Amino acid sequence: MFDVGFSEIVVIAIVALIVIGPERLPKVARTLGHLFGRMQRYVNDVKADISREMELDELRKLQASVQDAARSIEQSVNQEISTTEAQLNSIATSAADAAPAPPAVEAAPAAGAAPTPQLGAGIDAPGQAARKQA
Repeated sequence: MFDVGFSEIVVIAIVALIVIGPERLPKVARTLGHLFGRMQRYVNDVKADISREMELDELRKLQASVQDAARSIEQSVNQEISTTEAQLNSIATSAADAAPAPPAVEAAPAAGAAPTPQLGAGIDAPGQAARKQA
């Protein structure tokens, strides 16, 4: 801060001794030391506050850039989803137009009717298994 050499400090001390006097000089020196310490702490606090504000500003800028990137990614994903949905819908409508109508479903058997055996599929009716073994 100040460029004060040893010889200048000696001159200041001699002048202070003459002006203030030897009885009050220790008390004044102590008070000046406390004031100087407070001034240094204040300057350090201001420096730390400025540094924190600069870092906070940098973090805000970084947050804004990350949010912008996230928005752009979200927009591109939403655009791709809508494009894919449109393509799938067009495929579904073209498939529905090209497919023949499904055959009519036969009426369900009456509640008291016996089930029909599936002989062609290798499943025997309950009575036929006993006849084959005999």
